Amino acid sequence: MSDNLIEMSAVELLAGYREGRFSPLEATQAVLDRIHAVNDKINAFMIIDDEGALAAAKLSEARWAKGAPMGELDGVPTTIKDLVLTKGWPTLKGSLTVDPAGPWDEDAPCVARLREHGAILLGKTTTPEVGWKGLTESALSGTTRNPWNLAKTPGGSSGGAAAALAANMGPLAVGSDGGGSIRIPASFTGVFGIKANYGRVPVYPESAMRTLSNVGPMTRTVGDAALMLNVMSEPDHRDHTALPYQDIDFTQGLDDGIAGLKVAFSPDLGYAKVDDDVAAIVADAVKAFTELGASVVRRDPGFENPKAIFKAHWWAGAAGAFAHFSDEDKAKLEPEFAQIVAEGEDLSILDYMRAMEGRTVLHLQLREFFQEFDLLLTPSLAVPAFDVGRLQPPGSPPDDTYWTDWTPFSYPFNLGQQPACSIPCGFTAHGLPVGLQIVADNFREDLVLRAAKAFEAARPLDRQPDL
Repeated sequence: MSDNLIEMSAVELLAGYREGRFSPLEATQAVLDRIHAVNDKINAFMIIDDEGALAAAKLSEARWAKGAPMGELDGVPTTIKDLVLTKGWPTLKGSLTVDPAGPWDEDAPCVARLREHGAILLGKTTTPEVGWKGLTESALSGTTRNPWNLAKTPGGSSGGAAAALAANMGPLAVGSDGGGSIRIPASFTGVFGIKANYGRVPVYPESAMRTLSNVGPMTRTVGDAALMLNVMSEPDHRDHTALPYQDIDFTQGLDDGIAGLKVAFSPDLGYAKVDDDVAAIVADAVKAFTELGASVVRRDPGFENPKAIFKAHWWAGAAGAFAHFSDEDKAKLEPEFAQIVAEGEDLSILDYMRAMEGRTVLHLQLREFFQEFDLLLTPSLAVPAFDVGRLQPPGSPPDDTYWTDWTPFSYPFNLGQQPACSIPCGFTAHGLPVGLQIVADNFREDLVLRAAKAFEAARPLDRQPDL
């Protein structure tokens, strides 16, 4: 355990507050100092609220002094992605189409729960325009960079959240994932991120991508993500699609190990092209599961590439989100995203219905697969982080639709709605992080977290970006 406050996990900070070794005000000031020291290099923030964070930290400090913390995260510095409503701060979604004037008078469910549990909100992190791509660059916020190599992208669309975590600018971050937007940047920046089962974390307003989209925790440790998921999964009446609240404590059973579990390893899902370095690192990481007592076999889940099914859902959602916009406002959109909106407008009802049928088949195939296996392991991404300023990595096929060919492992599980995480599992020869994806059957976040915690303990990574 580090004695440096900015490197501590939320669990470690809370223990320190409890024992009186340091205070929420000291931890918050340390993180704010770190933000102001390195953020100009990385550009992870849209808003940094020193005044609000320090005021909240003083209140938290007083509660801890009385031995009466207000919730599970009292005094823990936390960031919010700029797609998530936060009272008092503009939610601009990385887009020139959003009026900064607001009003900004409402918290999204996860933000409301974080406040109720005493989290210290530091500011809002960057996202590409309306979260449309697997990078974090926009005309509004500029380019966000990867702390491991400032010439590389941190991924997206929760790239600001991931970059802030990797650079020790806070231990907890709220991200969102409509096709991989938590797991993509978690993989590129060497942090942990989990997309819970759809509906586990209440969402409001409803995403334009509807039942593809999730809000979830991004952290540096599995234990922090479990603690954060406890808070974020609490109920909110505004989400009519949310799962019934079960009051699950996701921190329980984290250390139970994975001995005896049946695990499938699919290095390419049967159709993906994977970078050789990434493939080798992930294959080596999978060996840890055998060493930990699981039964691991090489097995693909058996579905064909669902890119067309995903595109029909996602492109239609994009078109619907901007259907009421004037041509003048649509002209403010990034050209590539405007093309997605136009293609979505051209989809017919029959196209969409066929995609829904294809999604149903995929979901059933996955449910059958998880009758045999407890877990599925894959690479998180097909490539390591590539240069900023590019939509695709070098060598992408001419028909690559901006991100779906280099992120083949993420969006199938948005379609199927299974819980899935990315956990760092190694580094390329060029020092770039690589992520391992762990997927479980619907509603089994406990298995994903348990497996991730076992892997984290077996294969700890102790490198820090050199900033």
